[in-house]
Amino acid sequence: MTLNILLPSTIFVIIMSFILQRKHMLMALLCLEAIILSLVLMLIMNWSPLPQNMTPLFIILLTLGACEASLGLALLVSMARSVGTDMLNLLTNNKC
Repeated sequence: MTLNILLPSTIFVIIMSFILQRKHMLMALLCLEAIILSLVLMLIMNWSPLPQNMTPLFIILLTLGACEASLGLALLVSMARSVGTDMLNLLTNNKC
């Protein structure tokens, strides 16, 4: 019963921290990873007697989370090399 309250509240806190920490790209990536991991945990807890056709769903979700993390880190490295920081507000400034 407490997991039914705990997991949605965890996702809510993670989304709120994502909204509040949107200045730095690294913090945004960490919040997105926490959202993916909490969704996987929610799927595992709610569907403990898994039907056979739902088993690949976890693998697909974890694979998409890993792809999202690798693309985000590649963007972070390229942004740090070109701009010099990971602050997202510097991306919107036009440089003449």
